[in-house]
Amino acid sequence: MLVPSQVSSRQQPGSELASAPSDVSGATVLITGGTGSFGSTMARRLLQRNVAQIRILSRDEAKQDDMRRALADGRCRFFVGDVRDYASVVDSMRGVDLVFHAAALKQVPSCEFFPAQAVQTNVTGSAHVIEAAAAAGVRSVVCLSTDKAVYPINAMGMTKALMEKTAQAYARNNPSSPTTVSIVRYGNVMYSRGSVIPLFVEQIAAGQGPTITDPNMTRFLMSLADSVDLVEYAFAQAAPGDVFVRKAPAATVHDLARAVIGLQGRDLTLRTIGTRHGEKLFETLLSREEMTKAEDRGHYYRVPLDTRSLDYAAYYEVGGKEQADIEDYTSHNAERLDVAGVKQLLRTLPQFARVAAEAVACASV
Repeated sequence: MLVPSQVSSRQQPGSELASAPSDVSGATVLITGGTGSFGSTMARRLLQRNVAQIRILSRDEAKQDDMRRALADGRCRFFVGDVRDYASVVDSMRGVDLVFHAAALKQVPSCEFFPAQAVQTNVTGSAHVIEAAAAAGVRSVVCLSTDKAVYPINAMGMTKALMEKTAQAYARNNPSSPTTVSIVRYGNVMYSRGSVIPLFVEQIAAGQGPTITDPNMTRFLMSLADSVDLVEYAFAQAAPGDVFVRKAPAATVHDLARAVIGLQGRDLTLRTIGTRHGEKLFETLLSREEMTKAEDRGHYYRVPLDTRSLDYAAYYEVGGKEQADIEDYTSHNAERLDVAGVKQLLRTLPQFARVAAEAVACASV
């Protein structure tokens, strides 16, 4: 098996550009879907870097109020609106320098049940953000995508793939635009809202064995801090239409569940419920076709935009070089963590550290 860091002769392991974020001091930053796990973490990071203003665009006024109280910083401004509504996006975009586009329908089941809703938010809403940003003269737009956009089998992944195509089409069709639109793609963010680890913690606290779908199923594991680093790296380094991926370890859901149980000092039996509708055995962060042109930048992969124009001959009459030994970059062939490795990674999460401390305190009573 070819390891990902050996994929292409164009890749240069160890040549990663400086990953320090660009100077955002004095900038006005808009975060769409900013009351979610990513947006909250991104906002805290930016406030530490002396931004002039952070604007949060989202639909939920209650979550906005919670976030306003938690941050307690006058540089934060909250806009009630929806990326589906172009006018509300335009209102929030005036005077903005940077945009982090995180608004999306992200739950696989809800997108499966209501695919038209997923299209309106993930595709049309993303087009609204890009168009409004270009009209407002925004310097950079970073769109958040997912491993489910690669070889998608469910509506969530399909709409995220179309979001990526929308962003790249803008970059390709507007080469002289002052607005740089790029994409970051990552796998499961540990302890984010709606992810499996909080579910495991709740089940264990109730004395129940965690439910897993398939013990051999693998997933990438990334912290919220790593996901924010990826976005900052894209802002600092992106050319129009670039896709960035941060390398991440993976684990089976069986080992992930055993690690969560072990860190809470419990001995519970796992319950296998079977694969859910629209769920993959493993996830792919980069397709084989993308790996043929990916640049290895140490902790990151960069996939540059295919800049061929609308001249269809460039697509149908001129082929590209392919390398037969190149593989997709998946959670099955990425660095695999065992139970001990997953425990070590989980201990780095502040949320899990609090849960583990509470479990120890309860056990000692």
